[in-house]
Order: sequence, then structure tokens, then C-alpha cells
Amino acid sequence: MSSKVIRVKEICRNIIAVGRNYAEHAKELGNPVPQGNPLIFGKPVSSIITEGSIEIPQGWKELHHEVELGVVIGKSGKFIQEEQAMDHVLGYVLVLDMTARNIQDQLKKQGHPWFLAKGFDTSCPISNFICKSAVKDVNNLNLQLTVNGVLKQNGNTQDMIFKIPNLLSYISKYFKLEYGDLILTGTPSGVSAVKHGDVIEAKLDDLVQMKYPVIEHGN
Repeated sequence: MSSKVIRVKEICRNIIAVGRNYAEHAKELGNPVPQGNPLIFGKPVSSIITEGSIEIPQGWKELHHEVELGVVIGKSGKFIQEEQAMDHVLGYVLVLDMTARNIQDQLKKQGHPWFLAKGFDTSCPISNFICKSAVKDVNNLNLQLTVNGVLKQNGNTQDMIFKIPNLLSYISKYFKLEYGDLILTGTPSGVSAVKHGDVIEAKLDDLVQMKYPVIEHGN
């Protein structure tokens, strides 16, 4: 099954994201490392882009990049057992979970949800689809991201606190997973702010790469 056949933006029904799934990333933001269960939040499907530019909403500051492995669901399931979880995976995408950090910090201090900081238009750029059979070991994939050619993030999925089977099992207790659903598995350390005119490039091993310019709304 080729990347030309599966267009994730067209089939995606729901985006469920995992926060602080890499210990070093949690620490760099001064957040506690999750204990017991994953930290779950959502992004709207309308935030997905597959081409064009990442737009900074007018007046916002500190828009951060977060490169992640995205898991595309291929078979519906509720109360999925970890032992069967990978049977529900169709394939993968590389994802940027763009985050308005100052907005997120303000909302956290007020005890409000992060939705605005995580769910704005163009906040979920994704790559072409990667078939599951093309990935030899999903627990040993290199994630890299550069801004204007400067390496910012360089991590490996082996450092995820909660692995994919655990994530799918936990999430499916509360949300029935359906064909096309996209699970964002968290970002390694090295996140940083981007501004108008910057160019973000990211790659997942030698499997896929993507490139997105950043513009400020109104420019």
C-alpha cells in the first residue's frame, strides 16, 4: 500500500495526542514526568495540513515546534488489549504538533484547557503516509527537526515513556478508535520558538521527510 493511496487528512476522524511522553522534553519545560497513565489531549482534524505554510495567529508569540511520530489507525477497536494493539495500526506519519507556548502557559495558570494553544489552524502539519510494513522497529526510529538548517530536535522513539501498544490500549478505554484516527505519540526534547520567515524541516529515519515555511497571519 503506497503513500499515494492513503491520504490521512481525508480519512482522519479524530486526533488524540499524548503529552510529555519523553522525559527530557517534560523536564526542559519544567513539567513533571507523567506517572501511571499517559497525559492525553486533542487537536481538531481541521488543524491538519499536508502542504502550504504554518501560520502564526496574529499577535501570538512563542510558537514552538514539536516533531512526533503519528500512528494511523487501520481497524476499529474499544478496550484494546496491549497484545493485540499493533493489529489496529495501519501505518504512520511524521507530525508537527505546533504549540503556542505562551498561550498554553497562560491557560495552564488559569486552570483552563490547552485547546486554543494546540488546535489553531495549521497546527498539525503531517507527512506522507508510511505503511506499517515499511517500519522494521517502531521502537527505534530517529526523529529529527531543523529550523533554517540548524538542528533543534534529535530523538528516538525508544525513549518514549509509554509505548504504542500501551497508548492504544489506554486511549481505547475512553475513545473507540476508528479507521483513520491519528494518535500523536509525543515529542523529544529540543523544542524552540519559530518566527515569520523560518523554515522547518523534519524527517523520520530515511522513511519520510517534510518541509514547511512559517508565516505570521497577515503577512
